[in-house]
Amino acid sequence: MRQTLTLLSLAFLTAITMSPQIARVNAAELYGLKKSTVELKSGGPLAFGPSGILFIGDPKAAQIYAVNTEDEKTTGDSFAVENLEGKIASALNVDQVSIADLAVNPETGNAFLSVTADGKSGIIRVSPDGSVAPLNLEKIANASVNLPNAPEDKVVQRGRRKSNPRSNSITDLAYTAGRILVAGLAAGEAPSSVREFDFPFTKSAEGFRVEIFHAAHGRSEDYAPIQTFVPFNIGGEPSLLAGYTCTPLVKIPITKLASQDKIQGTTIAELGNRNRPLDMIVYSQHGKAFILMANSARGVMKISTDNLENAKALTERVSNGGVAGQNYETIDELDGVVQLDKLSDTHALVVVQPDKGPMTLKSVQLP
Repeated sequence: MRQTLTLLSLAFLTAITMSPQIARVNAAELYGLKKSTVELKSGGPLAFGPSGILFIGDPKAAQIYAVNTEDEKTTGDSFAVENLEGKIASALNVDQVSIADLAVNPETGNAFLSVTADGKSGIIRVSPDGSVAPLNLEKIANASVNLPNAPEDKVVQRGRRKSNPRSNSITDLAYTAGRILVAGLAAGEAPSSVREFDFPFTKSAEGFRVEIFHAAHGRSEDYAPIQTFVPFNIGGEPSLLAGYTCTPLVKIPITKLASQDKIQGTTIAELGNRNRPLDMIVYSQHGKAFILMANSARGVMKISTDNLENAKALTERVSNGGVAGQNYETIDELDGVVQLDKLSDTHALVVVQPDKGPMTLKSVQLP
């Protein structure tokens, strides 16, 4: 990833040599965060960056926030929180709660959830001991950046379907090598895009349109957004592994983003139609890397990353809900998982939504 040795990187190197507590205290100063009230218009994707900085995507506002959580580690390192929605509703004194995303603070092991309750959006912190509390967004150290060329906030018709593309202006985000990568929709033709922002928020790119071959549909497409992605090094080249609805898995070389307005992704797997990928993580096991992906209709998949640099692109239609390309296995014991994040080298944290009954937040061993 492109990054020069500037005062910023010197400050970052200084920060990581400090104790975690000192780094958290100084995070606002290191990254130029100023205290103000963060007013979220919608619940969206979350990701952690350096020094416990939490990045919050607000799709309706088409805005990314960086907030200093000043999070501290509590006792315990495993989760077993039953009736998650009920506990969040009780903490907020509301009736109904929906959860948009989950992120684990790698420094403290605490979980953060992006939620909407009674029409208002916010962030909930859950610790391994089961305590649930909202993150106070009033007078919190933060910085923000607006998405360039965001879609207009209105309902439009595409074919037989009506939707508001602004709700998909941010579908996922990740911090890597001093940058925030943001997937979602942009305005105009070929709306599927990936944007990049330097952090601290010094500059942003207009965004890079992404075209893929959708094997289940048998055609090239550039209008559906990435649903979830992870940064991943493929054959020495920084890339994204991205999941789309219905369900192509695509590798996208991000080293080329600066030189092109449109990127052609390589479809390396078709994982089945009538399905939406919900969340994904990457982890190592026995010297090999795997992708763990939760889905709306096809369970949790453990996907091999073997020989990705030489994986053949899918260019022919895969019909009748079939699958093709990269090998994977379905993890039956993780049925009902709707959100997940890496908790440690051996465990993940998952939100489980059973067919009947309340949600559970629990730690599970990586398969």
